[in-house]
Amino acid sequence: MLPAVAERPNDMDSRVAVTAGESGTALDRPPSVWVFKCHRAGDHAQSIALADALGWPYVVKEMKFLPHELYYALRGKGTLAGIDRRRSSPLQPPWPDLIIMAGRQNETPAKWVRDQSGGHTRIVVIGRYWTPAAELDLVVTPPQFRLREHPHVLVNDFPLHQVTRDKLDEAARVWRPRLADLPHPWIALVVGGSSGPYVFSRETARRLGREASAFARTHGGSLLVTTSPRTSRGAMEALDRAIEVPHKFYRWRPSDPENPYLGYLALADRFIVTADSLSMLAEACASGRPVFMFEFGGGPAAMHGPRARDPRIRQWWRWSQLKDQGLLGLHYALAIGLPPWRINRSRDIRLAQDRFVSLDRARWLGQDDPRPWHPAPLQDLDRAVARVYALLGRSGSGADPVHKARSGPHDAVGPAAAPMLPGAP
Repeated sequence: MLPAVAERPNDMDSRVAVTAGESGTALDRPPSVWVFKCHRAGDHAQSIALADALGWPYVVKEMKFLPHELYYALRGKGTLAGIDRRRSSPLQPPWPDLIIMAGRQNETPAKWVRDQSGGHTRIVVIGRYWTPAAELDLVVTPPQFRLREHPHVLVNDFPLHQVTRDKLDEAARVWRPRLADLPHPWIALVVGGSSGPYVFSRETARRLGREASAFARTHGGSLLVTTSPRTSRGAMEALDRAIEVPHKFYRWRPSDPENPYLGYLALADRFIVTADSLSMLAEACASGRPVFMFEFGGGPAAMHGPRARDPRIRQWWRWSQLKDQGLLGLHYALAIGLPPWRINRSRDIRLAQDRFVSLDRARWLGQDDPRPWHPAPLQDLDRAVARVYALLGRSGSGADPVHKARSGPHDAVGPAAAPMLPGAP
């Protein structure tokens, strides 16, 4: 994530801004772009990935919402009445050509900006939407959200990601000497955590440690282990104690400059990724090296790997399942079985996992598959970039499979940074 800096007038902002009174976008200058920050880090990372890949100047704006904002979302109108303007980034002319955003809450202020621009501003939503698709300009989504087909909806195979060739090259330079004492092949073990109906318990962590150790032992290599914000402390400890082969173990910490994740992505010969994290799976698949998904959970939302062939895994009432997974995720599992609609916003990550497998981007850990591994480059970001270029009447071939990042500034979000907006509803 990019560091926040104060918004300030500069040559770039004045050069790319478009006011509501202008007709069309001048093709002799880049479009201006606002990215609305989402409270979910993974979804916001996808917005930044698209903004970086477009290659146009952009500014990140963050809204702070009031408890009654849902009322205005239900009305379906663009307004700023549901945001705390003193704590939010300023929204004022010149209005952007494009807003990229994720998260239901951000749709209401985005539509207000479009209204102020006289309909000039285009809105691109990442993930799932609340506003009907016909009222949005483009939705870029992976399959797990189960969105209905619509001309404005682009269903990609995988989530967008921010991994770039420059970042990987730099991380490889830093981390290669630090890992030199570990035997090859290097197998990155990338660990997520509990998500929806899937509980990454201590018992699940111990099973992962045993299976990953057996995999590394079979190949004569070592494990490069990294956890994530959703990995509980108890699961980290259980996993570390269960590993029986040479390894390096990283316990995730916020804003840690010593986080080896990019180094592992750059240097690992193979990957094991817990199947709850589609973003980390996509980043591992972008390497072009073998990726294996670790299956966990059970009951009605059981993943479709080899473990779930045992009918006992799907029987949530069994003591072994209750002890491991509990009951807290059961309502989520039941919601997945219902048709998707506006209120049922549950996601079925098994749809994305099945897509990974059908395209041979990833295989299940423990799956006996002797076929050679020849994955093609990911094209999801290319498709998204091409659709946005077409939306704004621009030409371009899209981003490289591992694109070069271009930084965009962030707005300050302190009280002084967000004056009251004249004319705001």
